Amino acid sequence: MPVSESITRHYADHVAAQQVAWESAMEDEGFDAVIIHSGSQVISFLDDYHYPFRPNPHFLAWLPLTRHDECALVIRPGEKPVLYYYQPTDYWYLPPSDPDAWWADHFDVRPVREPNEWRTGVPLGREAYIGDAPDLAGEGDLNPRGLITRLHLARTRKTEYELACMAEANRVAARAHLAAAAAFREGLGEFEIHHRYLDAAMSDDAELPYGNIVALNEHAAVLHYQQRERTRPDDSRSFLIDAGATMHAYCSDITRTWAREPGEFADMIDAMDALQLGLCEAMWAGADYRNLHLRAHLDIAGVLSEFGVINVDAQTAVESGLSSVFFPHGLGHYIGLQTHDVAGLIADERGIEIPRPKGHPFLRLTRVLEPGNVVTVEPGLYFIPVLLDQWRATGDVAAINWDKVEALSPYGGIRVEDNVVVTTAEPVNLTRPAFEAAG
Repeated sequence: MPVSESITRHYADHVAAQQVAWESAMEDEGFDAVIIHSGSQVISFLDDYHYPFRPNPHFLAWLPLTRHDECALVIRPGEKPVLYYYQPTDYWYLPPSDPDAWWADHFDVRPVREPNEWRTGVPLGREAYIGDAPDLAGEGDLNPRGLITRLHLARTRKTEYELACMAEANRVAARAHLAAAAAFREGLGEFEIHHRYLDAAMSDDAELPYGNIVALNEHAAVLHYQQRERTRPDDSRSFLIDAGATMHAYCSDITRTWAREPGEFADMIDAMDALQLGLCEAMWAGADYRNLHLRAHLDIAGVLSEFGVINVDAQTAVESGLSSVFFPHGLGHYIGLQTHDVAGLIADERGIEIPRPKGHPFLRLTRVLEPGNVVTVEPGLYFIPVLLDQWRATGDVAAINWDKVEALSPYGGIRVEDNVVVTTAEPVNLTRPAFEAAG
């Protein structure tokens, strides 16, 4: 896939920003140099094939080399980063191609033929090593906590290059989501819909940021549903798809829910969509994400009350924990090089954790939002048998309209998820424009 000019024109500034962030972290932690290893291939036990390879995200923060194992990047203050670019002589596998100028010009690129040849260039002084490659196992300052924490905090504020990559990842995923929705309307099964998605995204499974959730009917009530039934259901009532894409390792994470026919469940999807857009518009710098999560609970409880699923008002549903029966996960998380990106729960460079609200153990982001953050916004409403059974056994049984639950349970549930950039002004939704362009 050609690299767009919107991505390449910001890359030099991105590398410069990385240099500033890393030099600051190194100075604060007393390191003269950092060696970042891209990672090693893992061979299957008693066989000779490799598991899908994904490089160290700290390496990817500098370089768009998503398939490159056994590389090493050496960072020293005031110097051009040195990249030991592993390019073996091989006829079993295709070696990496020669570096592309748009990224390579910003590094001192030194091709190497052996996996550990980078060690000849390790500088003298106090150096830190970052990664999980076997070659690093004996190093003393391996993944030092203080340095990693500072780097993670810096990664929460995205550069223009990173935002351009994530916008493109949203465009790819939106195109594939619409192809998957069309497959659902054609009556295809989960396995077939998944492959329609891959075709539209021009991806294979290993290139996705996470395993696609492709759920028909009751399967939409399994939050991380993973099976993908091979056979088509007799009655395809509803469809939830949680699927993303990557661009230079930067992720998108998008969820949409569809109904086969007009009716109450379709109306509930529309209500959740409107609710979700309101939450996206609330992603302002200075907002405490914990409060936004609690607002989501109140809003979802309002939908449950409006549709007659619960027999109590929204405030009572939240205070009693009833809203968590229908919305048991967090509102969202940071997203970037990792789908659930780093530093969502830490307050500062010491790594002190910011507590989740009481009764909400699965929230992944508890920080106050800052310009440059990119977050997911993914409220959900589900009919999950195990949680409903627990409430029936221990909660106020009369608070739920069980006839309505029985009628809606065959549809599984609803989730709507966008990726939103926090700015100094209004939030920027990366996902909605991508769908408009793809549609």
